[in-house]
Amino acid sequence: MISLKGKRALVTGGSRGIGGATSLMLAECGADVVVHYRTRSDDAEAMATGLRTHGVRALAMAAELSDRAAVDDMCAQIARAWGGLDIFVGNAGIWPVEDVPVLHMSDERWARTMAENIDGMFFSTRSAIRLMGDGGRVVLVSSTAGQRGESMHADYAASKGAMIAFTKSLAVELAPRGITVNSVAPGWVDTEMCEGAFADGGRERIGRTIPVGRVASPADIAGPIVFLCAPQARHVTGEILNVNGGSVMCG
Repeated sequence: MISLKGKRALVTGGSRGIGGATSLMLAECGADVVVHYRTRSDDAEAMATGLRTHGVRALAMAAELSDRAAVDDMCAQIARAWGGLDIFVGNAGIWPVEDVPVLHMSDERWARTMAENIDGMFFSTRSAIRLMGDGGRVVLVSSTAGQRGESMHADYAASKGAMIAFTKSLAVELAPRGITVNSVAPGWVDTEMCEGAFADGGRERIGRTIPVGRVASPADIAGPIVFLCAPQARHVTGEILNVNGGSVMCG
């Protein structure tokens, strides 16, 4: 049984999808959770209210993660409220749904993907680890696209590939403090972000390409994330944990 009682967690994009499932599972294991959001305050407040029914503390906090000052301010609020953090789950990010070849990809799309997926991840991770004592846990949500590439989505694949390299680099830097840094790399997941790809029979077509025969649920991804936050995973660091139903086997 995983127990995270007394641990303080921040989950970016923590009100829905993978982030929402992770927030819930952390609370079920006893962790206090900050549910980060960007614009959907109602969703985040509802999530925080639900988490409190598990006997834990929960806060909803807004920040534009690509804005360094906004991220630092959010973490300063956490420090004042709870004194620090033990767990950081970097989940927030975007996947531009439209297929666009590199030759036609706009500078604006490239810049936005990098700002949300790289700058936001960097600013939030850096600010969070400043609040951690020894023995903290960092888990970043990357993607199979960062391992094998993704045609027509080179911006997204590049951003997730950078996250994987960042994970391995930071794992070595923070190992002397007993802070582990890992990444979970999902394949297709049944979330709002993928709704466009799942339309018009897309879900069934995609499911047939996955060896286990189905698209993952958010909880399927949250479980491995929470494991990496647990004491049982203390000797795992720098790992890219593939959670994709066998669709990309690169472990």
